[in-house]
Amino acid sequence: MYHIRSQLLTKSRFEKSSTSELPVAKDSLAFYLTKINQFPLLTPEEEFQLGVRIRKHNDLEAAQKLVTSNLRFVVKVAFEYRSYDVKLLDLIQEGNIGLIMAVKKFDPYMGYRFISYAIWWIRAYIQNFIIKSWSLVKIGTTRAQKKIFYKIGKVRKELESEGTNEKKYDHLAKELDVSKKDIIEMEQRMSSRDLSLDASLDEDQELTHLDLLQEDSPNQEETLAQREEKRIREQVINDAIDRLSEKEAYVIKNRTLADSPLTLREIGDHLKVSRERVRQIESEVLKKLKKEISLKISPKS
Repeated sequence: MYHIRSQLLTKSRFEKSSTSELPVAKDSLAFYLTKINQFPLLTPEEEFQLGVRIRKHNDLEAAQKLVTSNLRFVVKVAFEYRSYDVKLLDLIQEGNIGLIMAVKKFDPYMGYRFISYAIWWIRAYIQNFIIKSWSLVKIGTTRAQKKIFYKIGKVRKELESEGTNEKKYDHLAKELDVSKKDIIEMEQRMSSRDLSLDASLDEDQELTHLDLLQEDSPNQEETLAQREEKRIREQVINDAIDRLSEKEAYVIKNRTLADSPLTLREIGDHLKVSRERVRQIESEVLKKLKKEISLKISPKS
């Protein structure tokens, strides 16, 4: 079956490349529609026979016939999603891949028409393509968000009919069985598409969005000053700690300066003092350090 899918995909790409010689995309679509409408529709009996040949013998010819006779339905589904500002030919191509997958999975013995089964594969591939190409930032990650994404046209129409208000959001949330928050977030995220920072803003194409971004990072002089101030602070702290008693140094190193501070009880057990005494020592040492740092780094204050 993998062999069948590979050959069908190869044929699909070949047919696409042959039509790409047409000068305009619109002409390409018209040419494509004319071609696929030449393939006759199949009767239920013919579909069953083709399905059996594919399932039992991996018959490539039968698979190709089942695909080509249903290409028009892919176009019909693709047209349902033309409002998403995605090239129709791209939607059709993705839908065709879904159609091929449906041929691969179709079980003729289940008793239903092939297109009734294939339509779900076609729609799934088209929807997946839209949501992936809509934005570089991933959207529609939850089931509720995907539901809103594909019904956003209806959502916006509802919100605009009588003006956006809380009751409208409540009504839509109940109708779609999603939260009001999900509707608001998706509507905001889909209000605009991705914008390239390299896109020009003027006719001469000399000014881009990137040129207007404000640089907030510190310059070389500020960075050097910050590093020097940090070095001085560390030196002052180390000098101050060296003048502390052994007990005071232990408390401050294991409480304030440690990445994983010990508890008052743990320090108290080590020093054989109460937790309250440890807290007092910590408070007294911090006052000493703050005073010494203040005098040596900001003597004027």
